[in-house]
Amino acid sequence: MRFLLAFDSYKGCLTSQQAAQAAAGPLQAAGHSVHTLVLSDGGEGWCEAWHALSGGTWHTVPVHDPLMRRIEARYLVTPHGTAYLESAAACGLHLLAPAERNPMKATSYGLGELIAHAVLGGARRLVVGLGGTATCDCGIGMLHALIHLFARGKQFADARATVLGRCRFIAATDVTAPLCGEHGATYTFAPQKGATPSMLPLLEERAARFSRLSAAHMGCNRACDDGAGAAGGLGYALMQYLDAEVESGADLLLRAARFSEQVSAADVVLTGEGRSDAQTLQGKLPQRVMQQAAACGVPVWLFSGQVAQVETLHRAGFAGVCPVTPPSLPLSEALQPATATRLLADAVRRTFLA
Repeated sequence: MRFLLAFDSYKGCLTSQQAAQAAAGPLQAAGHSVHTLVLSDGGEGWCEAWHALSGGTWHTVPVHDPLMRRIEARYLVTPHGTAYLESAAACGLHLLAPAERNPMKATSYGLGELIAHAVLGGARRLVVGLGGTATCDCGIGMLHALIHLFARGKQFADARATVLGRCRFIAATDVTAPLCGEHGATYTFAPQKGATPSMLPLLEERAARFSRLSAAHMGCNRACDDGAGAAGGLGYALMQYLDAEVESGADLLLRAARFSEQVSAADVVLTGEGRSDAQTLQGKLPQRVMQQAAACGVPVWLFSGQVAQVETLHRAGFAGVCPVTPPSLPLSEALQPATATRLLADAVRRTFLA
């Protein structure tokens, strides 16, 4: 059989490439044809996926993490001059210990610094991957950094009057959520970033107030646009203040990797991520892989570390939904790369080679 492996990363555990290699091992040993792609939908591994696809130059720069501690983050400039940035590199959830996660305090300031470094380094087309952040600050921290670095603390309009305003931004989103509401940035995603039930109405009001003030000042409001709620509202700030175009991060990479051509030569596609549930169907990579493969009549099997709402995922179109981690295994052990590699390989072996 001909297998095409199109995995996202297992967040904080395996990269896209490592997950694909783990799944490929037993298939190749059994003599099957296997082709792998390094992919991302905008979260962790976004820049690595583009580097695997098109090469380029890495730039490592000092920024601040979600708690304003100094760290280093990197971005990629491809041979054609496009800068690819990953929001998670500066304000990712993986940068915080579980006890430190608090979206009332976490800031996206570091992403603003990363953008500024790329612009001042000569980039004029910037593709910002959104996903995997510890923040739910609507991009306010990012905007503060841009004001500070381009306008010496004046107004955002002054920052836009510089070279920043001559740049083209693309927000590569991993979800289609709006900024506010039941399916927005706060109520859908903040709990997994450490928000307690008492924080949720406060975060929601902060987002609603910021969008009202922005709309009154700028005469338009992008809060209800698809992707505005991505990365804790970073999608909104990029659209509202930097006129960013919004595209599915998964679709951008799948198109660049010529996925439709690759899938037409496959019998089965395997995909997966760290955890799959109904949120996967809001634009995450496995959903996009499944939809494009289904259009070619090729079945897609989902192998994720943890899976909830299995029937919902089956009804969405996955041919098979396979949780990789046994329920009895402690999460701390399951997140060890060697353990995750073994579990994924075992799950693929049981499914296709037993």
